[in-house]
Amino acid sequence: MLRQCAIDSMHFLTEPVSRSIATENSKIHSLLANVPLFSALQSAEIKCIALGARVLKAARGEILFHSGDAPSGFYVIVYGQIKLAFTSPQGMEKVMHLMGPGESFGEAVMFLDKPYLVSSQALTDSLLIHVGKSVLLDEIERNPGFARKMLAGLSMRLHTLVRDVEAYSLRSSVQRVIGYLLQNDPGNSSDGDVLRFHFPASKLIIASRLNISPETLSRILHDLSVAGLIRVEGKQVSVLDIARLRAYS
Repeated sequence: MLRQCAIDSMHFLTEPVSRSIATENSKIHSLLANVPLFSALQSAEIKCIALGARVLKAARGEILFHSGDAPSGFYVIVYGQIKLAFTSPQGMEKVMHLMGPGESFGEAVMFLDKPYLVSSQALTDSLLIHVGKSVLLDEIERNPGFARKMLAGLSMRLHTLVRDVEAYSLRSSVQRVIGYLLQNDPGNSSDGDVLRFHFPASKLIIASRLNISPETLSRILHDLSVAGLIRVEGKQVSVLDIARLRAYS
């Protein structure tokens, strides 16, 4: 049996305010229902989470939180793109992750009751949902399936981190760039197939994500273009020969 939401009515508020809150909760409910993390939840369960969530609009360049801030919940991206990054004492930035629609962030430090280790910034105009810590912990305690989804998400994040360490330690700069270019390949490409996509961020940010300098990234992209493997036009990238690019070193 589903648990009763902590707040299931707003009778103590004036009617116009009640309608406003109900409309906002309905909007959040609709947005959450389309997020993969919440896809297995029933409508009444999503409704309970919606009561502890709020919609945030972040303009391009807006900071969501800084390193050292205390977390009060976690974020889910509805649309847009978010950058997670470290900043060194010298002011140098290292991009840790670029996140897009359907992805969530901020869970790990929330569970640990630790401050954020990274800063978060919107790279494009973005819409996010902030889910409060208390409502999330209630749902995890009540719903093992949801808890497993949260663990899966955190495990994927750890897997990505391990892959990054492997790439920085064992792969050359060229191999890192090629791996990045091929990450959009569905894996069933045939000879002659062309892979097209847009760079999701500036080359400066992508270079930081790959732990190389912007100059090195530009040089490698130029060399791959001269070799007839890719074509770069602004942010539009075309991988002209997936098999050859995969074998290139």
